[in-house]
Amino acid sequence: MRDLPAAAAPIDLAPFIKAYDVRGLVGSQLTPEVVRALGAAFADEVGPTDDTVVVGHDMRDSSPGFAAAFAEGAQARGTDVVSIGLCSTDENYFASGRLDLPAAMFTASHNPASYNGIKFSRAGAQGISFDTGLRAIRDRAARFLAEGIDRAPRTGTVRELDVLADYAGYLRSLVDLAGIRPLRVVVDAGNGMGGLTVPAVLGEAAGLPALPLEVIPLYFELDGDFPNHEANPLDPANIVDLQKAVVEHNADLGLAFDGDADRCFVVDENGDAVTPSAIAAIVALRAIERARVSDPDAEVVVLHNLITSRIVAETIEAAGATAVRTKVGHSLIKDEMAATGAVFGGEHSAHYYFREFWGADNGMLAAMYVLYELGHQPASMSAISREYTPYAISGEINSTVTDIPAAYTRIVEAYVGRADFDELDGLTVDGTSVDDPFWWFNVRPSNTEPLLRLNVEAGSEQMMVRIRDHVLGLIRG
Repeated sequence: MRDLPAAAAPIDLAPFIKAYDVRGLVGSQLTPEVVRALGAAFADEVGPTDDTVVVGHDMRDSSPGFAAAFAEGAQARGTDVVSIGLCSTDENYFASGRLDLPAAMFTASHNPASYNGIKFSRAGAQGISFDTGLRAIRDRAARFLAEGIDRAPRTGTVRELDVLADYAGYLRSLVDLAGIRPLRVVVDAGNGMGGLTVPAVLGEAAGLPALPLEVIPLYFELDGDFPNHEANPLDPANIVDLQKAVVEHNADLGLAFDGDADRCFVVDENGDAVTPSAIAAIVALRAIERARVSDPDAEVVVLHNLITSRIVAETIEAAGATAVRTKVGHSLIKDEMAATGAVFGGEHSAHYYFREFWGADNGMLAAMYVLYELGHQPASMSAISREYTPYAISGEINSTVTDIPAAYTRIVEAYVGRADFDELDGLTVDGTSVDDPFWWFNVRPSNTEPLLRLNVEAGSEQMMVRIRDHVLGLIRG
């Protein structure tokens, strides 16, 4: 029986089904009929072994309607739906992990209000990328849009489940903040989902005992129009309010979450941003120590993507663990977390992955590890940050490039004989063996735009600037 009709006109799904998720413009790309077809396609991809899926959504105006349409598509294919409603992405991962069910999260993360999207997980919060199921979901959805959705003999059911209190309690069980020194923390939720999860985890909103934290909230009102600033703390313009508030309130540190609250950025007591690489090194040490307590003799593996600072691998190895370098991208790192049994993984983009969280990323858990570290010593956040920021880094610099192979050729010709090359992800050029102070850089093409992304690190600011400017000249021709 086919009673969910075909689309009125052909729809090209390729432009907004990306390497790791779905991300598109509401109305022109993402519509209820498209989302309904994706729900049916997802149900087919994860079935028949999983006959139930979790569906959650963020605070964007379009998200509740899209979540309902997705559930309709899954139900039509005979799949039951557990609707967890309004949630952060890592709360959605928690539901997937705790219930051992596939999940879909409606969010466009840090993108503007005109966008929405879907992040998919297999059971146990395992990632789905283009090569591990997302292509098949796209192709099935295209067929459903063209031909209509065949309704299964049994229509799936929907039940609602609130997991916020369980999520908060689980994170509290992983990081015990009850014994830290009192800390004053400014938190900028950017009108995103941190406005829901921070009061539950760090406060008393979920019925948990009070912690020795004074949380000063910025923009906790859930508002998918993002009236104060974009919910993208990776852009320095979007943490200016947090930086000012930290200084004005004489706070010990500041935390900024992106729109779906799966990434966390840190500002020290002076209002200066702490690099995600420094946070990755700090959290890696805590994760290694935790693993050693449970099994002192086990090999401990920690992942870091190839554009994190050199200090991350150095910190991991100095602690007696094995540092494994990976490509960039959350689905890829989730796969590596599972394959290697890594206790932790850190990315330059402030995604932090934990074995104790089903290998998924969790910005709140990373924030708790930072609070634990700061709260168990007298040193300031700036002093701790300096210890883990010994080298000069450029940050990511994007250049519009129409002929990427030609740019690669110019770079290789300029550095051949002066450096080592590898192509694990884009092109990494490493001058460590030929120059002192050391330097390296990576150029990677964007998955969606005609851009080359450049990251440079060196042992001195002068060397970093010299390499950065030279490579930018080569990239831009």
